[in-house]
Amino acid sequence: MPRARASRLAAIIPWPLGPPCGFSLMKTYVAKPTDRRRDWLVVDAEGQTLGRLATRIADTLRGKRKPEYTPHVDTGDFVVVVNAEKIQVTGNKLEQKRYWRHTGYPGGIKSRSLAEMLDRRPEEVIRKAVKGMLPRNRLARKQLTKLKVYAGPDHPHAAQKPQPMEID
Repeated sequence: MPRARASRLAAIIPWPLGPPCGFSLMKTYVAKPTDRRRDWLVVDAEGQTLGRLATRIADTLRGKRKPEYTPHVDTGDFVVVVNAEKIQVTGNKLEQKRYWRHTGYPGGIKSRSLAEMLDRRPEEVIRKAVKGMLPRNRLARKQLTKLKVYAGPDHPHAAQKPQPMEID
């Protein structure tokens, strides 16, 4: 039964024990883009495990840790990651984990190990890990732009006054 009819029936028919099954008198909160509040958070990646850190960052970018989370609205926060070059992994991932790319030419497949990626572009390691934990759609591509990763301890976002993000 449509919600409007249910509310009219609630006004007409008194239900002493509550509405019958199938009726809902509660309103569901849906966030609007104008209602969102975006905070800036800073994360120190030194000594953190790559996958666990990327999971926390992906959830924060989507806004899943907020009570006003709505799946189709960008309610997440900005995340600044510093010391990306000091990230840790478990096991033999430094030598065994490969990052693949293609040049676009026939036979142009290239690969690098995680150790090589950390030497060349440590920011890309965290960005790719977080990107893999986001859904594959336009909203997630927009949310990924709120991730700022820096190899060293300094970042240019001091004017936004980022708060430290707590990592369990």
